[in-house]
Order: sequence, then C-alpha cells, then structure tokens
Amino acid sequence: MKLPRDLAGHQLATLLRRYEYKITRQTGSHMRLTSTFAGSEHHITIPAHDPLKVGTLSGILADVANYLGMTRQKLELELFR
Repeated sequence: MKLPRDLAGHQLATLLRRYEYKITRQTGSHMRLTSTFAGSEHHITIPAHDPLKVGTLSGILADVANYLGMTRQKLELELFR
C-alpha cells in the first residue's frame, strides 16, 4: 500500500487515537504521544508538519506496529482504509 503524501502530523495523531495514543506534551513543532494500549507505556514523537515526509511517516508507523505486535502493512490498512 502506498503511504498518503498529504497527511499532516495532527491528522496522524487523530488516527492513532484508535490505539489509545494521546498527546502528552508539545514542544515547538513536535508532539509527544503516549499509549498504554498493549500493556506497557509507549512514546512516539510526531512533527506537527503539514504534510509529513514519507520517510518520517514510515518510521513512525514501523515503531507503532512494532509496539502493537503487528506488521506495518496491517497497521496501514487499519489506519488508512
């Protein structure tokens, strides 16, 4: 699946609410999100840019998928379909 090219950081933060990610702080143009969905605390940092660079989005999705114990492709299907 091709990653979206026009996704903003705030849009990704909204999509990740499905996995209990919440914005815990924002410093400058970066948001820190925290989730306890899989039993342990997990932190990710998302730039509040519009749009996110594809490599940045790919790295964030890989980190989230690893935490959730699923493949990145499965995560992409759940988030973007």
